[in-house]
Amino acid sequence: MRIIARSNIASYAARHPLTKASLDHWVLVARAAKWQSTTEVQAAFSTAKVLNAERVRFEVAGGNHRMIVAFRFDLQIAFVKFIGTHKEYDRVDALTVGQF
Repeated sequence: MRIIARSNIASYAARHPLTKASLDHWVLVARAAKWQSTTEVQAAFSTAKVLNAERVRFEVAGGNHRMIVAFRFDLQIAFVKFIGTHKEYDRVDALTVGQF
């Protein structure tokens, strides 16, 4: 998968050092993946929650932070739509948020 807004992941990890290992792992797995559906994404990340046919919510750093990613499986692209604390996540609409 090609990851769009990867610099936002790095910048978030720099501001929240406890998320770095978790986000680095996600990037490593996602870049190597050839996912064709949200089901395949969820198989790779058991704590991920499928929000709809294109969006998946990932727990970061043990669930204290959340990341929402929209996928275009036909183009093999992952668009990072939101990264924030669990509290910030609770204040957004996960199906429409476009933080970046």
